[in-house]
Amino acid sequence: MAAEIGHLSLWVAMATALVLAVFPLIGVYRRMEAWQRYARPLAWLQWLALTVSIVALGYCFYIDDFSITYVANHSNSELPLGYRLSAIWGGHEGSLLLWAWMLGGWSALVGLFSRRVPLDMVVRVLSVMGMIAVGFLAFMLFTSNPFDRTLPWFSIDGVDLNPLLQDPGLIVHPPMLYMGYVGFSVAFAFAVAGLLAGNLDPAWARWARPWTTVAWCFLTVGIALGSWWAYYELGWGGWWFWDPVENASLMPWLAGTALIHSLAVSEKRNLFRAWTVLLAIVAFSLSLLGTFLVRSGVLTSVHAFANDPSRGAFILGFLVVVAGGALTLFALRAGQLEGKGGFKGLSRETFLLGNNLLLLIAASAVLMGTLYPLLGEALDMKVSIRSPYFNSFFVPLAMLLMVLLVPGVMSNWKRQDGAPLLRRLVWLAPAALVAGWLAARLPGPTPWVGVLAIMLCLFVVFSHVEDLVRRARAYDRGLAAGLGKLGRGYYGMVLAHCGLAVLVAGVTVVSYHEVERDVRMAPGDVAEVGGYRFEFDQMSAYRGPNFDSRKGHFVVSRDGRTVTEMNPEKRTYRASGQVMTEAAIDGRVMRDLYVALGEPLEGDAWAVRIYYKPMVRWIWLGALIMALGGALALTDARYRKKIGRRDEEPAYE
Repeated sequence: MAAEIGHLSLWVAMATALVLAVFPLIGVYRRMEAWQRYARPLAWLQWLALTVSIVALGYCFYIDDFSITYVANHSNSELPLGYRLSAIWGGHEGSLLLWAWMLGGWSALVGLFSRRVPLDMVVRVLSVMGMIAVGFLAFMLFTSNPFDRTLPWFSIDGVDLNPLLQDPGLIVHPPMLYMGYVGFSVAFAFAVAGLLAGNLDPAWARWARPWTTVAWCFLTVGIALGSWWAYYELGWGGWWFWDPVENASLMPWLAGTALIHSLAVSEKRNLFRAWTVLLAIVAFSLSLLGTFLVRSGVLTSVHAFANDPSRGAFILGFLVVVAGGALTLFALRAGQLEGKGGFKGLSRETFLLGNNLLLLIAASAVLMGTLYPLLGEALDMKVSIRSPYFNSFFVPLAMLLMVLLVPGVMSNWKRQDGAPLLRRLVWLAPAALVAGWLAARLPGPTPWVGVLAIMLCLFVVFSHVEDLVRRARAYDRGLAAGLGKLGRGYYGMVLAHCGLAVLVAGVTVVSYHEVERDVRMAPGDVAEVGGYRFEFDQMSAYRGPNFDSRKGHFVVSRDGRTVTEMNPEKRTYRASGQVMTEAAIDGRVMRDLYVALGEPLEGDAWAVRIYYKPMVRWIWLGALIMALGGALALTDARYRKKIGRRDEEPAYE
């Protein structure tokens, strides 16, 4: 019965989305306010119907209703309850339902928190989001129904959830990632609504900017969680592999980062309007492209959910309609998007534009590296693009981005005199060079590229500290009082930029100074890695709720003193027979010790992989600091002021 209720709720949501997409928009153009006022209730009704549907699917997993194809293929009677519920988004159909539910939630939130936005604009935004919902719900109902009962027979105990997904990180990672993906639909809807209205003034940028920042924060955390999951769950010891699905999440993040900065210029200076609209379209289109890559079967990945070309064709067609329609409207309205103001070659606008171009170049390089092998395969050509290609683009682009970031923060809007800017940089740059050179030598000899990266990280941090102190001292009551006067938007910008520096520092140190050893070890054997002594003590057996485990026990010491004990596992899942590696990690702020069991060898020996990874946790710490900066900026007072009123407070990036 729960499945039938969930399926019916999907049809109710589909009908509601159709009405939301059409009738309130007709009310706008016929000036029928009564029809316009139906937009918000329709958005709430759509989300309510989708909530009933996803709760019904969760209940089916809870009661082990294996007559439902999706539940039978992604659950098992021995599966722990937490993983049984997270299996809702552990496969293709359920992940689409999660996507649609979040899209409905974003629509409901727009209706709830846009009371100060003019009604006709809210109606246009919600109608555009309704059109997007129609596409996803049609895709689900006609090709990917999570409540389908088409199995002629079903297993009494279920097939089981993919063991890779039976992990706490995968309970949180997909929802965070999808909140970012789907959140960019709000920025897209505001852009299209502005094009439909022919009005993209600074107020539009202020309306769209908080929603874009929220989506960017979720996507940042989602990508960081995915990187962390790959690090400890796959047993390879890596944190980024340039996997096509990883690239699919990185591309909208790069475009979204550019969009946030472009919105700042549009809000403050009423410039870059065409560029901002284009970035909003690109960011959401890249989110849809990622959906196509994951669910079409055109690539093989540990992340891929489906292998059905017909489903891929549907998503590709939907992508063409959404992106093509928005770009066509953009082309028709382009003449109305020219900015009336101007700016000099040396100004904050120039540096922001330069950073935006670098971010888009990076996204284009990732897009080309991801799609080119697929194009080669379509032409019967075997093309493999690996890490050296991506690193050859990303390393110089990231460094140049950090170089432009510093004068961009220090510069004035519209025009910046070169002499004062140069005076501020003339002591910061040497200080960063000296401190960076010394810091790069601490973990050991570092190649010049790594030394330069550390210097740039410190250059970013030093410049923000100097700028913060300088702004605070500008207030008459002293430094302490001035620090309290600075807006949360400014502090959010400082945190986000310093988080980027922390992330780059972590990437640099672990890339050049990690130590890896693959060794053959039996109980009693010892291996020396990174100055630590790893003694293989014993193996033991352990029976989990739905798996059998062989667990190793390692005693780690340094200078004769025990540092930690580590217990890597080799798990065999009973339902599928699949064998999984569970790495043991001893994590500290400045280093990780990492042990993973490979294959059993002759006698009692095992293949063992041991890593010493300095500062690897700074990568995820930096990402979290960036997301925290975005969240702090959202609380800035200017977003709570009456919409449409221009204030004199700077729109910090």
